[in-house]
Amino acid sequence: MCRKAMIRRCGAATTTADERGAMRSLMTRTRAAMVLLVALAFATPALAELRSLPVAEGIWAIVGEKGQRSAENLGNNATFGLIATEDGAVLIDAGGSYLGAEQLHAAIRAVTDLPVTLVINTGGQDHRWLGNGYWAAQGARIVAAEAAVEDQAARASMQLTMLSQLIGEGLAGTEPVHASERFADRLDLTVGGRTIEIVHAAPAHTPGDVFVWLPEERVVFTGDIVFTERLLGVLEFSSSAGWVEAFEAMAALDPLHVVPGHGDPTTLERARADTYDYLVNLRDRMREHIDSGGDIIGSVAVDQSAFSRLEQFDMLAGRNAQQVYTEMEWE
Repeated sequence: MCRKAMIRRCGAATTTADERGAMRSLMTRTRAAMVLLVALAFATPALAELRSLPVAEGIWAIVGEKGQRSAENLGNNATFGLIATEDGAVLIDAGGSYLGAEQLHAAIRAVTDLPVTLVINTGGQDHRWLGNGYWAAQGARIVAAEAAVEDQAARASMQLTMLSQLIGEGLAGTEPVHASERFADRLDLTVGGRTIEIVHAAPAHTPGDVFVWLPEERVVFTGDIVFTERLLGVLEFSSSAGWVEAFEAMAALDPLHVVPGHGDPTTLERARADTYDYLVNLRDRMREHIDSGGDIIGSVAVDQSAFSRLEQFDMLAGRNAQQVYTEMEWE
């Protein structure tokens, strides 16, 4: 009897040990799963929001971040435009990558069920055109100025290399796809009852920058001709003189609503204060600096303090000064 009791007690003890082992194994697996989930959460950053803001009836600005390109924004660090028509939606700028265009499409679907039938690239910067492949796969027409396509082709390799470093896996699926419909200086369209005028007035931030004008609604999509809230960047392929000319051509239309290439929808007055006045001030002061015998090293000291309120001023002001000096030295 004692022997049987001992066997029963041992059996009970063995069963308890097995259960405890199973529990420990389950807890270990649970902890491992939790660690994996946390790791995945950190490995896949949450996407930056694209804000869809109404501008006029059936017209929206889709506003991305004003900062630099990142894995979180998929290269969509810009402002895009959307126009609803009877024949589908017109998209102003394609997005900064294939996945960026896909995210842009999700933002579009949140405000309209219309298919995107026409995409207008307003310039040569990556966020204006590297999403073209996505939209071409959707069957959309793609339009750009000839100068923009030439600029895109010249800088595509550099842009893709840069984006591979800045957005990493967010670049997946992105291939250079250029507009199949091109124009020199101006293209007038009627799309689903909307009159749309696309104007390449002069080289600006990039050689092929255009603005898109809706005369009946008095809405203009400026692409990189207008930056608001943040400081614009004058780059080695920019033309500050042409930029002033392009802005003046746009402003002569007296738009009621201005959708900038960077920043929220705004007024012509605000666009002038943040873009045009900055360029004119920088060029005027740089002319004084050059005429007084100043060199490129001293160019960074020209007074731009009136615009220090703009985001990214500390990062870009000095570089802008040197680039404008290089341009104006030979004017």
